This record gives sequence, structure tokens and C-alpha cells, in this order.
Amino acid sequence: MSGDQRLVAGLYCREVLELLSAYLDGELDEARRRQVESHVAGCDWCERFGASFAAVVRALRENIAAPTPLDPERASRLASRLASEARR
Repeated sequence: MSGDQRLVAGLYCREVLELLSAYLDGELDEARRRQVESHVAGCDWCERFGASFAAVVRALRENIAAPTPLDPERASRLASRLASEARR
């Protein structure tokens, strides 16, 4: 059976995929969160995919959350250039 057609814990894989972002963001209510977790625990395809998806999201959040700050001189040059371009 393909990964998107398995019914585990009352959810099909495609439904779990639709809920993954909300799950990782903590936006699901308790009952739905448990249902997703039960599905993933009983579905090896979703477990593998969910782990990979979570790793990508985690890596993106780490890189976005901690950008490298610009040094003041570079920030000043950038601000001047943006102002110049905005006047055109």
C-alpha cells in the first residue's frame, strides 16, 4: 500500500502530512496531536518522513533564528545603497 493511503490511528498518511507543520509549531489541540503521534508511531513511512521533515524544519529555524549580524560599516553602505535605489 502506498504511503499516502495507510489508515493508522484514524488518520491517513496524507492527512498526517497536511498536519505536520502545525504539529511541529505546536498548533494542534491535544487530541489531534495525540492522533498524529499515534499514527506516526504505527506507520513506518510517516515515521521516516516525519523525522526527515522535522530535521529540515529544525535546521531552517536554527539558521533563521541566528542570522549573522552585519558589521556597522557594511550596514551603513547597504542602507545608503537602498536609499539611493529607492529614490530612482
